[in-house]
Amino acid sequence: MTKAQEFTTKVQSEDPKKKEKPESDKPDFEGSKFFIDGKKDAKEGEEGEELSEEDQQLKDQLEMLVERLKEANTELYRPALETLRTLIRTSTSSMTSVPKPLKFLRPHYPDLQVLYESWQPSEDKSLFADILSVLAMTYSDTQPRGTLRYRLLSASLRPSDSPLADPGTWGHEYVRHLAAELGEEYTAREEGEITPAEAGKEVPPPVKLPGTTEDLHALAKQCATFLLGHNAEPDAVDLLEEMEIVNEIATLVDENTYSRVCQYMVRCVNLLPPPDDISFLRTAHTIYVQHHKFPEALELAIRLGDPDLVREDFNAPGNPLMKRQLAFLLARAQIPLEWLHPPSSDADGDVDVEFQEELPEDLLDCLGNTRLSTAFREFGKELGVADAKSLEDVYKSHLENTRPGATANVDSARGNLAGTFVNAFVNAGFGNDKLMVEAEEGNSWIYKNKDHGMMSAAASLGLSLLWDTDVGLSHVDKYTYSAEEHIKAGALLATGILNTGVRTEADAALALLAEHTENKSVPLKTSAIMGLGLAYAGSHRSDVLDCLLPHVTDENVTMEIASLASLALGFVFVGSENGEITAAILQVLMEKFDRHDNSLNEKWARFMALGLGLVYLGLQDASDATIETLKAIDHPISKTAQILVEACSFAGTGNVLKIQGMLHQCDEHIDTSEKKDESKEGEKKDENKEEPKEKRDDTFQSFAVIAIALIAMGEDIGAEMSLRQFNHLMHYGEPNIRKSIPLAIGLVSASNPQLPILDTLSKYSHDNDLAVALNAIFAMGLVGAGTNNARLAQMLRQLAGYYQKEADCLFMVRIAQGLVHMGKGTIGLNPFFSDRSIMSRPAVAGLLATLTAFTDAKSFILDKYHWMLYFLVTAMYPRFLITLDEELNNLPVTVRVGQAIDVVGQAGKPRTISGFQTHQTPVRLGTTERAELATEEYIPFSHVLEGFVILQKNPGWEKEDKMEL
Repeated sequence: MTKAQEFTTKVQSEDPKKKEKPESDKPDFEGSKFFIDGKKDAKEGEEGEELSEEDQQLKDQLEMLVERLKEANTELYRPALETLRTLIRTSTSSMTSVPKPLKFLRPHYPDLQVLYESWQPSEDKSLFADILSVLAMTYSDTQPRGTLRYRLLSASLRPSDSPLADPGTWGHEYVRHLAAELGEEYTAREEGEITPAEAGKEVPPPVKLPGTTEDLHALAKQCATFLLGHNAEPDAVDLLEEMEIVNEIATLVDENTYSRVCQYMVRCVNLLPPPDDISFLRTAHTIYVQHHKFPEALELAIRLGDPDLVREDFNAPGNPLMKRQLAFLLARAQIPLEWLHPPSSDADGDVDVEFQEELPEDLLDCLGNTRLSTAFREFGKELGVADAKSLEDVYKSHLENTRPGATANVDSARGNLAGTFVNAFVNAGFGNDKLMVEAEEGNSWIYKNKDHGMMSAAASLGLSLLWDTDVGLSHVDKYTYSAEEHIKAGALLATGILNTGVRTEADAALALLAEHTENKSVPLKTSAIMGLGLAYAGSHRSDVLDCLLPHVTDENVTMEIASLASLALGFVFVGSENGEITAAILQVLMEKFDRHDNSLNEKWARFMALGLGLVYLGLQDASDATIETLKAIDHPISKTAQILVEACSFAGTGNVLKIQGMLHQCDEHIDTSEKKDESKEGEKKDENKEEPKEKRDDTFQSFAVIAIALIAMGEDIGAEMSLRQFNHLMHYGEPNIRKSIPLAIGLVSASNPQLPILDTLSKYSHDNDLAVALNAIFAMGLVGAGTNNARLAQMLRQLAGYYQKEADCLFMVRIAQGLVHMGKGTIGLNPFFSDRSIMSRPAVAGLLATLTAFTDAKSFILDKYHWMLYFLVTAMYPRFLITLDEELNNLPVTVRVGQAIDVVGQAGKPRTISGFQTHQTPVRLGTTERAELATEEYIPFSHVLEGFVILQKNPGWEKEDKMEL
């Protein structure tokens, strides 16, 4: 008979009433309240609470075991400790009360602490420390981090060949308690504080814990392993993040837990400060690659903007169908094709030859978006919207609330110009509108416009024929030979527009537009420059850089040309951190400032600042050096540029500190009376520059408001909170701030019409300040873009009646009506895709450029630069789901489409959509909608059913059918 058996027999013989309790599973104290009520329960026991016979026996037995530990006979220690451990682990109690052994042992805890210190180091003492670690949970309010202290002491007393039992053997609540204390201890050690173990305030005397954090890291990984195995993945991630070793979780996850871990980590990204957000994305990417989840990994590589990761993920799968699916994802994000080839300087000759092999033609087609036009038109036929819409179909003038007897002051030229844009937006991509594409020769809508109106009319041809590079160029070509300068300029811009987002071998845009960038005619020159910017948005093409950069640095060109060239380069090299462009723009700004050049005060300077900002779009801290350089330029444009660069750098991140900084910019120069006084003083002094400086100061506030929306739009909670801030600014802000607020609201909720936002914008559209009303009307179009929202359409019809005598506002109402019915309700402007997880940088660039034009609408959009509305084309993309078979032909399948639900962290397998309806593909998806296959007949290659999705027949499906039969 062993000593432990002898000891148990002895205890039972001394207490004959004791009944042997059946062993049960280890206790799970999760949800228990003994951390709060432990004192109270123990006190009641001390004060003579009536215990049941079984509880009294347990209490007596525990007290007897404690007495055994105080005796001099060391041979009794081990059996007593083993029995204590067994009793604690097998205790069963309700989930809301203290486990009985902990309750009865609590009064003895201080005595046991003193006793522990008197023991010599041994394996028995290690076991004693392990038990004290569990008992310390009941004293966590008076002796913080006791659980962790004794856990670490227990480990330190063990021989290297005798590992300590896993903390999970004490139950879930013990692990959670340990995890909480680990975080506190790690923080204290990092900050150099004296830990409770070192303070020596409690009996026994202090025992100094190790100064390094390696022991904490090892214990944290043990706890994380237990949490991952018990459906507590978020707790495991939080623990390792607190210990600053979140990348270690990649070694702990398995095929059952990796998915939930990655979902939680990716969802946390918008709530984390840099560089933790990047660390989370990289860790999740590593996990996905380990488990061969290539679409999910590539999605994160795109979010990181890392060319090396994108190339590795694209080349990783051997399945050609999977590579095609990845190619569709890269094409949607408009990733530069150069990213798929390694830098030549990094490889030797052999590797160069290997990587210079041409990509297969089918992959190039997918990467170049060449199927988009054909697929979109077939999609329109399926939905029954292929026929061209007339202007009256959109306006529905018979429903407008015009006042009887009122004679509208109709400006036919302005009305025709509005009709140009409405026709272009509504019939975008279908290539069959009646006014332009299918108009008879000589009877085109172009000739119903005047001067600069002709330019926008000719350019609208590019929007109608969007993505159709073959047919589109033949339609546009005839106008490039026109004797009318504006028509020819419009044709050049149309060439750029119809090539937006599409990459072809012909590379027609560069061939046709490059020569015109040197033209002496300003309209032709600006059209060619912006045409290149739109056609190659996001491509990072070095030949386009060589073509456009000289126009930025040339001292002889006007600020208009230099700024538009900067903007076009911002479009092409969006998010590239290109040093040449940055250096060139900064040099121009500095030289003009040193020469006291008045061109810095021109309205065009804001576009040069925007071009600089777009180069850093989404790169976060990479722009720090550029912002510091801008601070050296003591000119108002410098502050505007700083705000734009910083806002672009943190676009879509939801960074709270940056939003607060932008709000702080909005509280400057509020006292209008002081401004008037300063301007009067400026009139008295000759050559005084204070007055223009004051005016320029207003400009940076406009961009600060837009910056709040730009940073917040990537995160739902932040976006909602920003709307509340806009409401405050609308009440208390300067006129310059107030007119920018509708634009910011439109950016936060592009193509996502929510009722509260529509009501807010409707209120602003009747504002006394016409600048506010004008921007609010445009924002209504932005919010409803491509949705066919009936409520919004009704609001705009009412506004058309309300503003029938205000030509500018009526013009903007028409534009908004065209935007709401964009692509006949099939094309959206929201820059987020792939279940709203990836931000399209070219799309953000287009939206920002358009909003920048609206910060001074009278000088741009309402003047002769209305063609700037076409900047929206980089954000235009069909909101569809098209399922393809293995030969990339349409494959109609049944899908459910409903509102997306956030299920991250929820137990089990909850539904990811609600209020769904069943459709046959192809199907239209709203901004906040999500699709899932209705049956398991096919397996999708993409994890998100959006855009082009390739399906493969499920080999197990037929077997299931036979089994059912």
